[in-house]
Parts: sequence; structure tokens; C-alpha cells
Amino acid sequence: MTASLSLDQTLACVLAGGQSRRMGGGDKTLMDIGGRPMLTVILERLGKQIPNTILNANGDPARFDTYGLPVVADPVGDYAGPLAGILAGMTYARKASPEITHVLSIAGDCPFFPDNLVAKMLAAVPGDRPVIALASSLEKLHPVFGLWPVSLATDLKNWLEAGKTGKVLAFVDQYDSVEVPFENAGVDGLDPFFNANRPDDLETARTALKSLIS
Repeated sequence: MTASLSLDQTLACVLAGGQSRRMGGGDKTLMDIGGRPMLTVILERLGKQIPNTILNANGDPARFDTYGLPVVADPVGDYAGPLAGILAGMTYARKASPEITHVLSIAGDCPFFPDNLVAKMLAAVPGDRPVIALASSLEKLHPVFGLWPVSLATDLKNWLEAGKTGKVLAFVDQYDSVEVPFENAGVDGLDPFFNANRPDDLETARTALKSLIS
């Protein structure tokens, strides 16, 4: 059996570049839950699983200075969605870290993703051929949480520059892929991939965070 990927071969990319229309605009990942920005909660959870992380965001990167992480903008399109952010991670990896073979995309509005996300995703794909892994829970795919071979960067760039759909699954369908299921995390009864899209979701996240740290 082919050995699973190592952490040294993997770069986590938190996708924080959206326009947050349903939240009323602004950076929803910087909105407060439990007295801290949601991004802080995400990075703390992620930092326990993987050492190499960057942020994907458009606009002035200075607003993320406090995190001390590289901030990379979408290389194509005008807010072209998560695929553009994934390409940003791939492009950064190619230039900065040749040993990186895969980018793990993390949604910037999901503060309670599984604490075994990284290990389980890395174990799900072979190291000798390009296979995309997508997370799922409760029989639902969460394509923004994916493990992406950097070798597909040129294909993805061409796909986006040709103006094809920005829907993640439309791109994935061209390649070998695997679904990686996760159980309910049990954080206040929420799906582990609960995402805060609307103001009411922020209140739900705040309540869940209280239960998690109480």
C-alpha cells in the first residue's frame, strides 16, 4: 500500500477571500465569536494539526498582520470563488516550497472542523498519483475542505482563465477523487463543518464555542 502523505508535503490554505454578501459584507472570518475573531479560533484548531499555513484573501493584506502568516490574493478572476483561492495556495507552494505536493483548503468561516481533519485527509490519498480528496459529513460533501495535488495547478489556472464554472465539483469531476467522511464532532450538536454565513450563524457559533470551552 502506498504510504500516506506527510505534513512536510502539505500546505494548509485558509480561504478568507470571499465577499461575505450574506453576512452583509466585510471579512466574516474576522468577526467576533467568543471574544476573538473567528479566524483566530480556526487557526488555533488548525495549528494543532499542521505546521504550514497561509491565508488566501483579497484586498489589503495588512488587516491580517497580527497573524504573521503569508497572505496571498486570488491569482485570477475577480472574487472567482474557492477555486481561485485553491489556485492561490498551489501557486504559492510552487514558488515558495518546492517540497510541497498538496494544498489543504480550509474554509474561513468553519470554526469547528474535525480535530483529525488533516491526518485523515492525508491518509486518504496516494503519494504517487494525483487524487483529490474532499471532506464529507452526514452524507454531505464539503468541497471547500479539500486536499489538492499541486501538480493540477496549471490545469486549474487554465480552467479559471477560460471562464469555466467556478464550482468546485465541476473541476473535481475531471479527475480521480475520493470522499473522506467525518463523524459529527458533537460541538453543541452542530455538523463539524458548520459554517457561519449569516449573522444568526455567528450567534450559533458563539453559543457552540462557549460549550466547547466551558
